[in-house]
Amino acid sequence: MTINTGAPIVVGVDGSAAALDAVRLAAREAEYRQRSLRVVHAFIWPLTGAPLTPVPGAPVTAGLRNQAEQYVTEAVEQARKVAPDLRITGVVVDGAPTPVLVAESRGAALMVLGHRGLGGFAGLLLGSVTVQVSASAECPVLVLRGEPRADGPVVVGVDGSELSTEAIGFAFDHAARREAPLVAVHAWLYPAPVGPGDILPLVYDLDAFGAEEERTLAESIAGFAERYPQVPVRHRLVRGSPARVLVEESKAAQLVVVGARGRGALGGLLLGSVSHAILHHAHCPLVVVRHHATS
Repeated sequence: MTINTGAPIVVGVDGSAAALDAVRLAAREAEYRQRSLRVVHAFIWPLTGAPLTPVPGAPVTAGLRNQAEQYVTEAVEQARKVAPDLRITGVVVDGAPTPVLVAESRGAALMVLGHRGLGGFAGLLLGSVTVQVSASAECPVLVLRGEPRADGPVVVGVDGSELSTEAIGFAFDHAARREAPLVAVHAWLYPAPVGPGDILPLVYDLDAFGAEEERTLAESIAGFAERYPQVPVRHRLVRGSPARVLVEESKAAQLVVVGARGRGALGGLLLGSVSHAILHHAHCPLVVVRHHATS
């Protein structure tokens, strides 16, 4: 049996079909990364007086607690079908999904979530859970969008920010493991302040600014390209909406990687329109990077 060491990959489950799809993706990721897999269900104690355990005379599978445990058991079985040699554990944790998943992220190498689900994960991309987890998690968060594919490039959004650098590192590592090409995308609309208090000129030279943006893209990628010489890299500098460009690139990609926050048009990612557009409309799985992965 394969021995998986280091921080695990964590996947949130709730009994939905989307969550089981996420489990299968998480199992493949764990195999690629030689990590163990931890299946987590966040269990909220009901306020309605519904039985948590079977009432006298009821089937042994009755009760919300047993149902929660069955969700985990089913998910672990699905993961084992994908990766029989993987070390897999499953757990029911008392609490609401967001705090449970954020707490789990502190010891995880990667968090994997489905794009919609039931119960505590309902409306995962439409409500606050994904925004809060992606913005607060202490590991990268992989959200399953579209159909996972083995071909196509890894696409990464580049804007020169610190978290963009984290995202580039994750994207290069993923591309190297998959023997996939990488597309580095830098999209810009107008000059934007880099830090608090920066004042922009009322009139600026677009050609000169475009050349500066090209330098930002090249410099952001250079060190990683040297570290991963086996990864073919294509630069894509576009004057346009970052969200629109990344969504378009996702149509042919196997993965899109972005930082949780950026500068300029990517500023406030996961808090404004850019994140919502990518999360709602990406055609492939999406990784949001906020922190270094745990080793």
